Amino acid sequence: MIEATARVLASKGAAGVSVRAICAEAGVSPGLLRHYFAGVSDAIADTYRIIGRQIAEALEIAVEMAGPDPRARLIAYITASFRAPIADPQLLSSYVALWSLSRSDPEVARVRAEVYRDFRSGLELLIRAWRPELPDLRLPAIALTALIDGLWLELSLGDAPFTPEEAEMLAEKWLDCVIA
Repeated sequence: MIEATARVLASKGAAGVSVRAICAEAGVSPGLLRHYFAGVSDAIADTYRIIGRQIAEALEIAVEMAGPDPRARLIAYITASFRAPIADPQLLSSYVALWSLSRSDPEVARVRAEVYRDFRSGLELLIRAWRPELPDLRLPAIALTALIDGLWLELSLGDAPFTPEEAEMLAEKWLDCVIA
């Protein structure tokens, strides 16, 4: 049901997500959604949580593969968003729908806040490991998140005027400017 919800969000957007659409995508009767979820809002919120966990897992893998150097680990966390499985048109389509729903659905808004908080916390931990003397990690993490989101959005839309490698280079330069 979660995968079906994500596919419906990606293909039909916020306006097209419904119990019927999700169940049709999953190939089950509409009553089955209510067996697992209190309603469509809960299915959407759980889908957002799971997508957030999948992204977090991809980030963790990138960081582990970067080795022990704190700066390399931070750069890996930042730049993982510029490659699959995170830089993906389907994921972007799901996110656009989820962001839209977060404006009208309090549960989806709570999950959006959780996912964003967890991502930013991951950045803050890696910044702290690299630059333990910094007094404030919140603003550098917010600035880096804004850069990541913008580059990720362009790459995920397709036909970006830059390559993933150039996005990585820009992120590394921005990192050195923001955390000087």
